[in-house]
Amino acid sequence: MMASDVAAYKEARAALIDEDRSFRRDRHSIPSSDEAKADRLVREIRAAEASSIWKQEYPSIPHPFPGMEFLTGREIIVKTQLFAILSKMPKGALLHAHLDATVNASFLLKIALKQPALHVRVPQRLTASNISSILPHFRALPQNEFSNAPSLTDMSYEAETWVSLQNARGNFDISLGGPEEFDKWVIGSMMINPKEAYDTHNTIAKIWEKFISTFMVSTGLIRFAPIFPEYIREFFKTSIEDGISYIEARINFLYKHMVGIDGQENIPHRDWLLMFDDVLKEVKAEMKAQGREDEFIGARIIYTTIRFITPEELDWYLEDCIALKKEFPHLIAGFDLVGNENELKPLIDYIEPLLRFRERQKEEGLDIPFIFHAGETLGDGSVADMNLYDAILLGTKRIGHGYSLVKHPKLIDTCREKGIALEVCPISNEILRLTSSTLMHPLPILLNNGVPVALCSDDPAVFGNMGLTFDFFQVLVSSEITGLSTLSKLARDSLEHSTLDGEEKRRAITAWEKQWAKFIEEFLREHDRSTCLVA
Repeated sequence: MMASDVAAYKEARAALIDEDRSFRRDRHSIPSSDEAKADRLVREIRAAEASSIWKQEYPSIPHPFPGMEFLTGREIIVKTQLFAILSKMPKGALLHAHLDATVNASFLLKIALKQPALHVRVPQRLTASNISSILPHFRALPQNEFSNAPSLTDMSYEAETWVSLQNARGNFDISLGGPEEFDKWVIGSMMINPKEAYDTHNTIAKIWEKFISTFMVSTGLIRFAPIFPEYIREFFKTSIEDGISYIEARINFLYKHMVGIDGQENIPHRDWLLMFDDVLKEVKAEMKAQGREDEFIGARIIYTTIRFITPEELDWYLEDCIALKKEFPHLIAGFDLVGNENELKPLIDYIEPLLRFRERQKEEGLDIPFIFHAGETLGDGSVADMNLYDAILLGTKRIGHGYSLVKHPKLIDTCREKGIALEVCPISNEILRLTSSTLMHPLPILLNNGVPVALCSDDPAVFGNMGLTFDFFQVLVSSEITGLSTLSKLARDSLEHSTLDGEEKRRAITAWEKQWAKFIEEFLREHDRSTCLVA
């Protein structure tokens, strides 16, 4: 065979590969020489750790590999150099996170224990044989209803009797582990552990049942007026620490009132936004005083309710959303319907109120974009899968999850051509049983087809993937094509496809670009070819 034949073949091969990857959004960005060098170094670190850290034997992990099931692999992930690098990376925007699952459960319990009004009850006295199957129910009570019941574990405990949270912890039976075991029980009830995710609840229906139960537990703590602002502050603080500079948080407005300090359900949605706004202003002022104002552009709210309500009930929430947008135009970013798409109502069931909502916005001179969950399913042509068509026809600005989008070539083209970004939550999708590992996730198909993507954490308090570093890590180690430059594009796209507009968006992107350049500079200063590889 002639050398020219081989050369011609290799040329054709390179051209085919280039054409195949031509849709990728990171192909249209020309990295600086420093970013290109950093990208090469990160790829070397990834390869070195794949053959060292991930090849080691771990007693509790029989099959370690990069991109493996998150809850099992987490203890390895946090030991890697790659994770340490990504933890310093400016992430851009967090566009898909449910507020009620954004703060570490241990922190939530810690601040709850400071509130004398908070009480807890259970359907039967806690014992060693039933504690793993019983969930706590929390509630703030009026002072005249405060309980003197000593403990949830006392022989005299009567079913559904309220016990003050402080007493419940302090008097927790020492034979069950005392206060420390109480903490573990409460925190565990608000999270999904590896055994639940990969063993006892290893179907979509079962894991969703567990998933929903975590919110049923935490709501009684979070939706208490003295706790709510402190909870939001912690969410902002930890997000900033992880390199997130802007947030669009989904808040569930299903319950029309929050419990006030008097123990009564009397805090309306308007006051929720006032608390959110006050904390936002305080955090931004603190960041400005520290000379770090560009590290936190701000936060907005995607108004949500749950898709088990009737179409008639939805009208009330849509009007409530309009009223809040009129009073807080800087806070309301969009509207969404949330919940298990496989079990609850599809968008088509709500088509009449949703179309009326668009008309009402015109009447009021408002712009409240739909930002719908759609296609968070394994179905192909199922009711949940069909939500993608309705979301796009209704003009959704972004699509939450869109896991099944890759089954629809026309919809892929539509998202690419119209710039409809997908809020992709790889760890959430894996734990909720849509995929067995990040390597099996359809994200590379989306990237290779040029669909804009924003990486998101979804419900980090439940999954233990606080911030965005873990999701970026799982994506980086699950593709040979993906590199640091890809992560750069994902972070930038998160800001580009946010609801920020005009000068706000320009400022956010400019600030992120400066942070990215600084990140690259510091990374290159700390790592060189002689020191960066893992032994």
